[in-house]
Amino acid sequence: MAGKPELAEAKFLTVAEVAAMMRVSKMTVYRLVHSGEMPAVRVGRSFRVREEDANAYLQNSYYNAG
Repeated sequence: MAGKPELAEAKFLTVAEVAAMMRVSKMTVYRLVHSGEMPAVRVGRSFRVREEDANAYLQNSYYNAG
């Protein structure tokens, strides 16, 4: 069973790494994962988020005030 090549080459981040990158709490990242707003892979009891998915979430979350 062959996996997708893009997944094999992807850099996966822990929830703590995503939280640090976004400067939010780990609980905020868990909420995003559980709500489906941020795709993640479950590994045992923990989650891993592709770096490009975290970046895409941030890119799509820009808010222009005023």
